[in-house]
Amino acid sequence: MMSHLSRYALTSILAAMLSLPAMAAEQKEAAIVAIYDIEEMITESGRTDTGGLLNLDSDTNRPLTHFDIVRSLDAAAKDSNVKAVVLDLGGAGLNLAQTQEMRRSLLTLRAQKKDVWFYTERLSLSSSLIGSAANHFTLLPQGDVILTGMYFESMYFKDLLDKIGVKVEVIHIGNFKSAGEMFYRTGPSEYARQQQENLFDSIYGQVTRQICDGREVKHETLLKIIDKGIITPEEAKSAGLVDNLQYRTDFNSTLRKHYGEKTKFDHAYQLPDVDGPEISGLMDLMKLAFNSGKAKKFQEDFVAVVAMEGVIDDQSVAPVRSRILKLAKNEKCKALVLRVNSPGGSALSSDVLWEATDELKQAGKPFVVSMGAVAASGGYYISAGAEKIFAEEGTITGSIGVVGMKPVLGGAMEKLGIKTHSIQRGKNAGIMNIHRGFSEAEAEIVRQSMLEVYATFKKRILDGRGKRIKGDLEKHAGGRVYSGKDAVSIGLVDEIGGLNEAVAHAASLAKLEDYKAYLLPEPKSPLENIFSDQSKKHKDDGELISMNASPTSSSLIGQHLLKLPAVQLLDAGQRSQLRTLIRCITSYQKHPVLLIGPDIQTSGL
Repeated sequence: MMSHLSRYALTSILAAMLSLPAMAAEQKEAAIVAIYDIEEMITESGRTDTGGLLNLDSDTNRPLTHFDIVRSLDAAAKDSNVKAVVLDLGGAGLNLAQTQEMRRSLLTLRAQKKDVWFYTERLSLSSSLIGSAANHFTLLPQGDVILTGMYFESMYFKDLLDKIGVKVEVIHIGNFKSAGEMFYRTGPSEYARQQQENLFDSIYGQVTRQICDGREVKHETLLKIIDKGIITPEEAKSAGLVDNLQYRTDFNSTLRKHYGEKTKFDHAYQLPDVDGPEISGLMDLMKLAFNSGKAKKFQEDFVAVVAMEGVIDDQSVAPVRSRILKLAKNEKCKALVLRVNSPGGSALSSDVLWEATDELKQAGKPFVVSMGAVAASGGYYISAGAEKIFAEEGTITGSIGVVGMKPVLGGAMEKLGIKTHSIQRGKNAGIMNIHRGFSEAEAEIVRQSMLEVYATFKKRILDGRGKRIKGDLEKHAGGRVYSGKDAVSIGLVDEIGGLNEAVAHAASLAKLEDYKAYLLPEPKSPLENIFSDQSKKHKDDGELISMNASPTSSSLIGQHLLKLPAVQLLDAGQRSQLRTLIRCITSYQKHPVLLIGPDIQTSGL
């Protein structure tokens, strides 16, 4: 006969087993609200500048990337447990392409009958654009409303260079190839002015109409508000640009009341662990130093996402190239998405990276490009071989042309009281002498070399794009720049879309149904980057010789210059132009022929 205790135990076990389905159902139906409260700058690669051991940053937090956020939003749209998302992007510093992609992700959530709550302290065109996808758009009651339109200043350094006795000789291939004008003009050429006007008209029209579509505001009404300049939060609400005016505490109370205490408010929904390793003593630091160089082992098929971010030169290309070559040999990597956010740079470095993507294609792996804020000149060069190119409507692309330059320092040397004496053997041995300008014969030699690069550039495009180019390529080249929306109409870009669309298409080309997508290399905290074993970076790609990625002396000087207090007072667009100037000069040290396009930051967005 079964004892009382045994009968009780059996009854308890049976009751527990019977309750498991109910518990699972309850867990499955638990409501989730995903919170995106972003306080740090969002980049494409997540790479951080440690500044070396003398400027040790003890921060162990892994930076969030644009890839992390849009993949999380995509997962939220597909998860029936997620009832809403809440965003406060005050510190994100998103560029236009990131903003447009995130907005489309939010519209996808709305289409799935999920709530989108957006909170901001500053109503600008950028926050208005994101907020236009929300059905709950809240502004701080005393917040700044600065809807003043779009603004960009081109910086020209001729007078500055004249004062220190430096002249930069620039040769353009393509009338619209205006990247070198900053060195030898005091204002834009007519071609450059026309190009800037056309580009701004396209982007301004996109942004304002998307805001109006989302908020159901007449376009004429928004344009009048913009021309007025600064309005109050109350006026913004009356115009329909926002739904509510609340302080954060009231906004948080509204959320909790709306969804109830049983709702899970998740600040890390489908996001990577950003807390990084815990460092509480010397042993933890030694453990970090020992483990930081270990490569990630992949157990399942995956789509790799690799970011080419910033000016293209040997230093920036070397790690990207090495990573792509490793992926070409990785059996688990089934496709590559190259996320390009670059105004271009060295023609030679661009071709080196193009060759790496070609190796990946030769290995039978699909290659897809996702363009960020700018993928122009060299940025387009490295994209042209992709099986499909995705861009946002506001992406800046094209700029198919070539610039050749050399700085002439003779005047500066003279002012410093430095004399030089040269000896040469060979008629053109001194062609790159920086103490004097080109002779007519030397300039023609350089021009012919640039024409060869230009021909190669167009061949890469025709080989990669083929009949997708609409009409004669030369009519779209010559340095002309386009928004992503206009680039689609002429065949330079295939489709409007972002990272999620690019990853999905790459997976479909690879015939993958179940797969993971990884941003590689995995972003690391500043402290982890300090201990990364750079000596092993080429061992897995099978190369006997590798690219030199060491920073040059001028790039180190440039880093110092950008940290000066006076430079910090410049706005983001001006600092970007100064960085481009420095990187152009740095690239020239090795490669006098550049594929560099406009690095336009639309301030005021």
